[in-house]
This record gives sequence, C-alpha cells and structure tokens, in this order.
Amino acid sequence: MIINFSVQNFGSIKDKQTLSFEADKSKHLEDHYVVNIGGMRLLKLGLIYGANASGKTTILKALGFLRDLVLEPETKKTDTINFKPFLFDANTPHQNTIFSISFFKNEVRYFYEVELNHKAIVREELYHYKSKKANIFLRTTDLEKQLSVINFGNSIKKEKALEKALESNTLWNNTVFGGFLKTNVESDILSNIVSWFTNNLMDLIYTKTDLDGFVNNQIDESEIDKKDVVNILKKADFNISGLSLRREELKEKEGFIDFVRAVDKDISDEMLDNMKESRYTSFKLSFEHTVDSAKYFLPIELESQGTQRYYGFAGILSLMIRKSVVFSIDELESSLHPDLFNHFLLSFLMNSKESQLIATTHNREVLNNKDIFRNDAIWITDKSQNSATHLYSIADFDSSVIRDSSNILNAYKVGKLGGVPNLGDYYINLDA
Repeated sequence: MIINFSVQNFGSIKDKQTLSFEADKSKHLEDHYVVNIGGMRLLKLGLIYGANASGKTTILKALGFLRDLVLEPETKKTDTINFKPFLFDANTPHQNTIFSISFFKNEVRYFYEVELNHKAIVREELYHYKSKKANIFLRTTDLEKQLSVINFGNSIKKEKALEKALESNTLWNNTVFGGFLKTNVESDILSNIVSWFTNNLMDLIYTKTDLDGFVNNQIDESEIDKKDVVNILKKADFNISGLSLRREELKEKEGFIDFVRAVDKDISDEMLDNMKESRYTSFKLSFEHTVDSAKYFLPIELESQGTQRYYGFAGILSLMIRKSVVFSIDELESSLHPDLFNHFLLSFLMNSKESQLIATTHNREVLNNKDIFRNDAIWITDKSQNSATHLYSIADFDSSVIRDSSNILNAYKVGKLGGVPNLGDYYINLDA
C-alpha cells in the first residue's frame, strides 16, 4: 500500500506536491476506509477534485511515469527521458525533476526517491524501515563521464559480482531497477521492489483505456474469476445474468504483409515469413440477459457505453477485492450514473482489504454525503497565479472553514475550498 507520493517539477506541478494516504485522527468510517499496517493507519481511497486544467490528471500521470521509469529502462545511453517539466517559469525547464514514494511491500516499509533530467538519472536512493531506517542503496551519476556509481548499504549483502553487474548495466539514463532488470543476478530486496511496481502498482486508466481487453486477458489467464465479474454486474442493475468469453487465434490480416513491405523496404524475407505464420489472439465477448425466463446473448459492441465501461470496472473491482493492488483512474464518473458511481466506491470500500484506489472526478454529489466519505480522503487541485498546481486535502482546513456540521459541497461550490473554475460572463464578442 502507498503511504505517500510526492512530485516536483513535472507538467503543471512546480513545487513539491504530496498525495498522502496517512489517515488523520478521525475514527469516522474507520472500518471501511482505514487499513492498519506496520503501525500506520492508511486510507484505501483518494478522490481528487478540481477545475479543468488544474492538474488532477497530472498527479496520476506522475505516478504512472514513475512506474514506467522503474519498469521500462531505456535501451541506449543516447536515449532521452521523455517528459515535460514545469514550463511557465524561466528556471524550472533547466532544473531537475524529483519523485518520491513510500509504500509497504510484504509489511515492510520502503522509501524510494529519484531525481532526473532529460538526459540522466541524477540521483536515486532506497531505504527500508524494519527496526530502524536503513539505506539499501544510494546512486549518483557523474554527468560529465555519463557513469553511475551505486553505494550499497548493509541491507544488501556485499557481493562484488552483484555490485559490478548492476553498475555496468545501470546506464546513466536508467534507474538501478532498470539495471537490475537487465542483469542476471539475485537480490531479494530489489526483486521485491520490482514486484511491487509490476504487480501491485497498476497502470493508469484513462477514459479511453481498453479495459475490455485488459479484463478479457485477466479472465483468460485466470487472474480474474468470471463469476466475480458476473456477480458485480448483477449487483449494478445491468440485467446481466452471465457472460460468454470465447478466445480465437487468427492469422495476420490479409494485406498486412504487403503493407509492411511497402513501409519498410529493407525488411528481410525471414521476418516476413515469420509474420505470415504468426497469430494474434482475439476475444468474442457477449453478455447473457434473462428476459421472461428466456436467455439472450448480446455482443459487447451492442451494449451501452455505461455497460461497457462498468464491465472493465467489475474486473478492476474483483482484483482490488481479491488482491493488494493500487489502481489510478482518470475521470471515474465517465459514463456512470451518480448512483452507480457511489455504488462502485462503496463496493470497493466495503469489500477490499489492502487495495487502494486513486481517482480524479467532477462528481460533487459525494461531497454532500458524510455517510460515505472522510475529509482526509478528498483532495483538491488548484492553480496559483503562476499556473502551478497545488494539491491539498479537505482535512487540511481548520475549523474556521470546515466544521463537523459543515456542508462540504456548499463550501466547495462557493469557492471556500478552491479548485473551482473562475469563469467569465456568458457574452462572447466575435468582432473583438
């Protein structure tokens, strides 16, 4: 589980901003929101509100970027690291970007921080907390020589072969974990961290993400139980009583080889022959509807946008209930009725054990219902006068702004909490 995540000089974020899952002292909805792990009380949910272009999605993108930085190392020393720093300032484009994350893996607390620019990983460090804080490694980069130096703490057994292999494979534009993924060496600690970024911290989900394909594959690989998905869909009032998922292996489409040959005239005959023999997997998904005791199957393409999106959410919900995973979802309310939005959140909170959900949303109705949300789980993004994103929790406000009896929605709507658009009047002069 994530304890907190910080980012500085990335996209619309200039100064360091931190998204924290540490619960405050409130016992409100404790049983459903708070997980006790390693002596800490961690929240399962973080909802981010804010005006358009205030930086909500940037927070999620930053977390996704860090995941990719760890798991997808560059292959060449000359490759640049593709991201945008804060651009509305004369200095920040030339300054380093910093990410840090604190999390639990197998009940051990870790802290990881990485500092970088477009050319290189400038510095990174990893700590764990057992009886006390202990350094696992500190990596620095000589930018002139383009060489990385890794200093290991006592937590990793000193082995010259491990050190030399990691240093030789950790290019100046790769993290230590990227070097580890390229190296044929063993390290339980580094394997644990890579496993957490791979299996616990999931990819960012956008409104256009192909969730159908993801869930289909997870069902096909037995990572998601089809019965779970059907049960979740039943409870969401889609009149779905079952589903049929059929896997098909198809050859490359006719004309594809001719297209490849036209695009790449230097491609070898051997590669073209391999393409001719290659196959790809396709899934045929249909939902069973029971009407007047008769069963009808409808292909997913003919279902509503809401049904299609919630099929993906049902798969995600199954994973969050059965495993310990972190999902980030952009515009959670997209294609969902407000009641279904609440139903999804409550289903997650009441059934998951050690999973976390981070989501951006414009659905303000939840702010009007203290029976289903905690102040420390609600975050707001607001932009300063220099267009930089500021991230803060409703729990950060003192009693002069928010009281136990306050209507949070009204306070948000009138601008007491920030994060609302500053709109002009409705008149548009086309001749100006």
